[in-house]
Amino acid sequence: MAKRERVMRMSVEQPLWRALTAYRVLTMLYAVGLFATAYEEFDRPWVAVAYYAVLGAWTLATLPRVANAARCTKRFLAADLTVAITGILLTPVADAHERVQAGGPTLPSIWTAGAVLAFAVKGGWRWAALASSLVAVANLVERGTPARDTVHNVILVCIASIAIGYVVEVARASERTLARALEIEAATRERERLARDIHDSVLQVLAMVQRRGAVIGGEAAELGRMAGEQEVALRTLVSGGLVPVSRVSEDAAEGAVVRSVDEEPPQSGPVDLRALLAPYAGAKVSLAEPGAPVSLAPVAAREVAAAVGAALDNVRRHAGEQARAWILVEDEPDEVIVTVRDDGPGIPQGRLAQAEGEGRLGVALSIRGRLRDLGGSAELISVPGQGTEVELKVPKDVTDARGKAEQR
Repeated sequence: MAKRERVMRMSVEQPLWRALTAYRVLTMLYAVGLFATAYEEFDRPWVAVAYYAVLGAWTLATLPRVANAARCTKRFLAADLTVAITGILLTPVADAHERVQAGGPTLPSIWTAGAVLAFAVKGGWRWAALASSLVAVANLVERGTPARDTVHNVILVCIASIAIGYVVEVARASERTLARALEIEAATRERERLARDIHDSVLQVLAMVQRRGAVIGGEAAELGRMAGEQEVALRTLVSGGLVPVSRVSEDAAEGAVVRSVDEEPPQSGPVDLRALLAPYAGAKVSLAEPGAPVSLAPVAAREVAAAVGAALDNVRRHAGEQARAWILVEDEPDEVIVTVRDDGPGIPQGRLAQAEGEGRLGVALSIRGRLRDLGGSAELISVPGQGTEVELKVPKDVTDARGKAEQR
């Protein structure tokens, strides 16, 4: 059967890379603008012009490198920081001595902070501390003395980069936790879906073999006993076991990833619910439906029909082979209502809770679970001696629990 992969990507880190890309371009233009306004005050302006030519070409050529963590390698970070430190150390060569001692800006100016922030986003606060320390040393060498404004700027860059690096580490840990939680939720829902399918088929067959074997006797009785044991074991597994699912969580460079694989090919277009319910009609089951099509998303129509089938199975099992049932389909503006009613003896009070405790999940999963996953509801009304009524409601705009939005 065809498989279709759906990927849900979560990344708090990715917007930081986009912001860093814009920051590098804007601060490069700002540094060039500062030089242009003070060009005549430089002792060797040609040194500054040569450096800005390199800085501009480097910034524009390396924009793809700061697009995400995967492309921002250690070698690139080292080269980027080297460009920034080189500009700081070239400042006394290009600029006038008086301007340097007066606290004038370095050649790369605040562009240097972008190189340090790249370390922070890539490697966390420890990498940020290392890069900011190297920049601090370069600034002290450039000024010659630890002036107050130099120390102030160095401390500001250091604190900001370390804080951002710490936030990135926390965000990555949160993304991994969220990916794991989504994986567990997906596994739980898959287990419930398989439990419904098993209840609709395998468990029903095992229960029938057990009953028929006891009636026939002989070797068939032994076969029935074995079927009963397997039914109990399977019910225990369904109600408490874990079922592996085709979902994998990853910690990719772009953020945490959860991949889910759908085993069924996607369907498009609405489905007429009447066509799926028609096979249930028979001598003892009456179907009352509107004259016009009752359109639902494919997943909703299939699940509602399966829930109706589970309700009719309960009628046959608990109300007897002679019990009659009625299916009523109502097409409302915003939802579809399907009611299944029988003329059986009804359900004694507290019996449903007892059945769930014993692992008999027909109502809990095959009926209520299906409707819950569709955003609908299932209500069961039973009065001893007056039959049972199951009312299923499903909205026409269905959001599947597995993440697919399917509309009418």
